[in-house]
Amino acid sequence: MTSAKKKYGLWTASAFVVANMIGTGVFTSLGFQLEATDNFIAILILWAVGGVIALCGAVSYGELGSLFPHSGGEYFYLGHIYSPLFGFLAGWVSLVIGFAAPVALACIALGHYVDDVFPSIPPEVISVGALTLITLIHAFTLKVSGIAQNALTWLKVAIILAFIVLGFTVPDHLESIRPSVTGFDWKVLFSAPFAVSIIWVYYAYSGWNASAYIANDIEKPQKTLPVSLLLSTLGVTVIYMLLNFVFLLTAPVAEMKGQVEVGLISASHILGPNMGMAMGLVIAFMLCSSISSMVFIGPRISQAMGEEHPMLRFLQRKTRAGVPWAGLLFQYALSLIMILTGGFSLVTRYTGVLLSLSSMMAVAGVIVCRHTRKNQARPFRSPLYPVPQVLFILLMLVSIVYAVAEDWKVAVVSAGTIVAGILFYLVEQKFFKR
Repeated sequence: MTSAKKKYGLWTASAFVVANMIGTGVFTSLGFQLEATDNFIAILILWAVGGVIALCGAVSYGELGSLFPHSGGEYFYLGHIYSPLFGFLAGWVSLVIGFAAPVALACIALGHYVDDVFPSIPPEVISVGALTLITLIHAFTLKVSGIAQNALTWLKVAIILAFIVLGFTVPDHLESIRPSVTGFDWKVLFSAPFAVSIIWVYYAYSGWNASAYIANDIEKPQKTLPVSLLLSTLGVTVIYMLLNFVFLLTAPVAEMKGQVEVGLISASHILGPNMGMAMGLVIAFMLCSSISSMVFIGPRISQAMGEEHPMLRFLQRKTRAGVPWAGLLFQYALSLIMILTGGFSLVTRYTGVLLSLSSMMAVAGVIVCRHTRKNQARPFRSPLYPVPQVLFILLMLVSIVYAVAEDWKVAVVSAGTIVAGILFYLVEQKFFKR
């Protein structure tokens, strides 16, 4: 059991949230959004909608975290609110793709950024090297993990703010966005491409619930967890709006459309080709913070599942320092496979759909608990209940339906993952005593 002295306070808990949020998505997803709509106002509204969704989710998870101050996130919430099967499926999604896939995507993006600067080094080598090094860092103690996470996260935030300031100092770009502003049509907000783009944005905002997964490692989680979620999500939303404004202001849409490394493209226009390349390396370094946070959190879900499910018992193993080394190794293997075999776009949409479904069920659980657990203590209660919960559920449903309808491969892979989880659970129930 982790001693109280080793637990994380608000600063470090917030660092994990910020690190999870500011990562691959904001530096890569704009290029794919521009394939759906290249209107300046529509893109900014899209990011604002993403911020609203994340804030609605944050206040909901804040209440769930004060109601259930335990590690595990959706795995713990759904299992106690609905049934063990729902909890297992949420954990199954986290186990298979919830953290392994975003880690792989961040490593792939890092490889792309470094490859643009050093084309002689294969991007796969960079991706695998980063994954291996960061996994080794988190194989030590909680103290080492906490120090590394704080340093990487707040340095990243400082660099991003400096980049935003530089972007606004570049002259002669306002005229380039004027046609997009004056030609804005509200109908685009109700189009299928806009709805599908919400998946890309939600992927960029994913991580707003990060501290919910490590509640057992947080001091006074019933109070600290909700505050860490709210402050971090609000701050990141502001940063995202400003950062995408700078991207659109400084780089031609045609250059960014369909590209992964939009941050590098924008930096090249702000600082010139040579300094832009250097900024590409800085962005690659910043992605290490996101990889680090997810590498730390994912194995905690694996460990929780291993403690409760006989067929996953091997995942509960941990070191004397409390590091879940089996889960760490398992997640490393999954991420490595995705890096070597997965396509960036497909993996992102597939991950977004399943994570959206899982978090949607958790947010709906706030409404359920208000009726089934009326008398249970809640140090934090969601403001404006049930408006944030209903809004979150509706927006997630719309984006999931459109994403599945647009690409049958996403539907098949997502359904296959859920069916595999159900079969695994039924086999375990039949042949193993709980």
